[in-house]
Amino acid sequence: MSEEVDERALIERCRAGDDTAFGELVDTYKNLVYGLVHRLVGDPSQADDLAQEVFLRVHRGLPYFRGDARLSTWIYRIVQNVCFEARAKRASSAAVVASAYHHDGRPIDPGRPDSAFADFELRDRLEKAIAQLPDQYRVLIAAHYLDGIQYEALAEALDMPLGTVKTHLYRAKRRLRELLGS
Repeated sequence: MSEEVDERALIERCRAGDDTAFGELVDTYKNLVYGLVHRLVGDPSQADDLAQEVFLRVHRGLPYFRGDARLSTWIYRIVQNVCFEARAKRASSAAVVASAYHHDGRPIDPGRPDSAFADFELRDRLEKAIAQLPDQYRVLIAAHYLDGIQYEALAEALDMPLGTVKTHLYRAKRRLRELLGS
């Protein structure tokens, strides 16, 4: 009960223009927002930009937040919308540029075997398979398996029955197995 009262008080302070209160809100949700955004888009630099966009929308939308759901639920929906919009933009103008350098600036020697290639290849296959999932499955996989968010919290945040969350996760895992098996 006190968490709900504290959340309402924080929202009211933000609505009143208290920059410190908005800083508290950002501090409370930044790891969750960034983690989920990063899992959904995969690119750390894009995740930074999109997390900022999420908090801009939160700031702009707070006057319109009705409080019917918890603040975290509302923020999850904003994360979902921002990521889906970014994915749609990226899909419409996709361009991949291959780099001939390691992350530390050394040139890649194509004749030399890379010891980390197997791990990279597996991670790449998994990321590509996750990217092929429907948006609702991808959000659930990222939130539950990659960020450790519990079923109950997902059900509340996404305004879904608990059984639906579990069913969607089961179907998403089954589809991932199919994609990775082929």
